[in-house]
Amino acid sequence: MRFSIFGRSAVVTVVVAVLLALFGGAGTASAAPAPAAPALSTPVTGTFTDASGGVGTVVGTFTPTGFAENGTTALANGIVDLTLTDSAGQLVGTESREITAPVGVSQVSCEILDLVLGPLDLDLLGLVVHLDRVHLNITAEPGPGNLLGNLLCAIVGIPLPGSPTGLQALAALLNQILALLNNG
Repeated sequence: MRFSIFGRSAVVTVVVAVLLALFGGAGTASAAPAPAAPALSTPVTGTFTDASGGVGTVVGTFTPTGFAENGTTALANGIVDLTLTDSAGQLVGTESREITAPVGVSQVSCEILDLVLGPLDLDLLGLVVHLDRVHLNITAEPGPGNLLGNLLCAIVGIPLPGSPTGLQALAALLNQILALLNNG
């Protein structure tokens, strides 16, 4: 059985869902207490080979319960609820289980240097040079074939001793957001 839980836009989906949950009701007033927010979940779809050799479908949801990292990959822990339907359209069954799945995290770019120089007036042995405000911003873009971008982003991403890695910080942030959603 194959099914897809996270695509390239999983992190964006989580962030948008968080923002909607946190700010969706901003500016409205109501006398009745707000209903409990539904659990944050993402759709799951896939296929399987049924008993007759046909292609059945799998649909369901994944509800995260926490996030972690294993040193190289961000991981989402949670519950997947699936419904399996065979190629004839008959319900085969349902399944609910705890799983751990990799989270697709992509880094668009990383900042290498952001330098702002105010106006400068230099007198170089009678040659007067006036330089207006200069803003130098250097960013690296990692990706296939971007050797220098990959190298510089890796160097910039090296954590200081005692500080969490980028994946550890991401997992901690996602756990804080999930806690706010579940308790708010």
